[in-house]
Amino acid sequence: MSINGLAPNPLIAGDRLSRRTVVGYGLGDFAGNLAFTLSTAFLLYYYTDVAGISAAAVGTMFLIVRLWDAFADTFAGRLVDRTVTRWGKFRPFILFGAVPLLFLSFLTFHVPSTLSDNGKLLYAYLTYAVLGLLYSLVNIPYGSLASAMTQSVHQRAKLVASRFFGAAVGGIVLTYLIAPRISDVRSQKADLTAEAYAAKVQTIFTQTTVAFIVIGTLAYLLTFYLCREQVVRTQPKVSMRETIETLRTNKPLGYLCAASFFYLIGLFAVGGASAYYAQYVMGDISWLGPITLVNAGTSIVLAPFIPKLVNRFGKKMIFQYCGVFTIIGGVALFFTPAGLAVPALIFLAVKGVGAALINTVMFGLEADTVEYGEWQTGKRSEGSTYAIFSFTRKITQSIGGAIGAWALAIGGYLSATTAVPDPIQPDSAIWSIRFTIGLLPALVAVIAIAIFWKYPLTDERFRQIRDETELRKREQGHLIAPDGHAID
Repeated sequence: MSINGLAPNPLIAGDRLSRRTVVGYGLGDFAGNLAFTLSTAFLLYYYTDVAGISAAAVGTMFLIVRLWDAFADTFAGRLVDRTVTRWGKFRPFILFGAVPLLFLSFLTFHVPSTLSDNGKLLYAYLTYAVLGLLYSLVNIPYGSLASAMTQSVHQRAKLVASRFFGAAVGGIVLTYLIAPRISDVRSQKADLTAEAYAAKVQTIFTQTTVAFIVIGTLAYLLTFYLCREQVVRTQPKVSMRETIETLRTNKPLGYLCAASFFYLIGLFAVGGASAYYAQYVMGDISWLGPITLVNAGTSIVLAPFIPKLVNRFGKKMIFQYCGVFTIIGGVALFFTPAGLAVPALIFLAVKGVGAALINTVMFGLEADTVEYGEWQTGKRSEGSTYAIFSFTRKITQSIGGAIGAWALAIGGYLSATTAVPDPIQPDSAIWSIRFTIGLLPALVAVIAIAIFWKYPLTDERFRQIRDETELRKREQGHLIAPDGHAID
């Protein structure tokens, strides 16, 4: 028997996934977030307060390099759609890309102190750009893998819940490894020169990123071993013209990307601002641990219930209305007086409910748009479809990260590398930080809700489309297995 006492549907690949397969998929996002969340949570802080690069220069760099990352995603998507190996289309990228990706994370957080200011900026541009390319070459296949593992709405909900659980655990681990240690160094700031402070914090990032190379590689290898591609297709590779046609007619993908564009601007701006909010609004950077615990803890608590919520309300309904939590929590957080830690954590938790559900369900929605594209054109383009979705995420990461850095510059932020032992921030800088972490996510969530109103693909409609497509493929015959061999 399958879920809900129903017999397995012979049309659906991956109608039942084992628990270890679901856990294995989540380990992939745990590994990926050792690099990704480290960048979103700490890279802006690292560049300004350790490497000594100005906030304005970092904001421009984030905009330029993350735009480059977005185009790297399209390259990675096309490469994936043209790949056929005995291990499938997606898993080889995870196997061979894990170590290079995690090693570049180490290099990115290791700006040589001996370089000139221009040399540091150039080094930051180069290492961060290569990191983005390698992340695309691993994350695009990883994200596409879910749509090739199962066509079941319920099983896909399990995969995206496991994925977000893994990401949340990764975020908590790295924050508690880094933030308390930085706080200890800051407590000695009055007795340290700016150079000595930067050197001590640099050691923290160096030790952490080296450890992540080992931990992340093991997690990626388990994902490769435990997860298998099961969905068959009618041709092993998809041409560029066929890919463009598939994407051009995919209206659900367009609505999803447009709504996600605004939701994620707020999400990525918050990631960079959190360390500053902890230090200068809540009073100590060690509060970044509880902030991350509240945000990620919300995700962890919600993750086991996401498949049931999807069955009850549908992915469209959840994605449409959970932005309300972001609006309420964000506005309340913006007006929370400085130093009131408990109310701030409560409102962060309210925001976290919206962010957790939205950022989880959107991956399930993306997988569904793959089936819609195949139904429309007869061509299955998991890699390129996910690449377009990831392209949107990278554009928003570029804009959100730049907004956070520029807001600091506009507010007159004083970095810890100045001659002042522990700089007192002007009120304008504090308000910029509060705007970025609270009001900005609320404003863009309103726009996202309005856009997603017309999204046409409910879960019921998806099931109809999926079954029609699978019947059509079986009637045509000559199906192609994930390893590229024909199935007569």
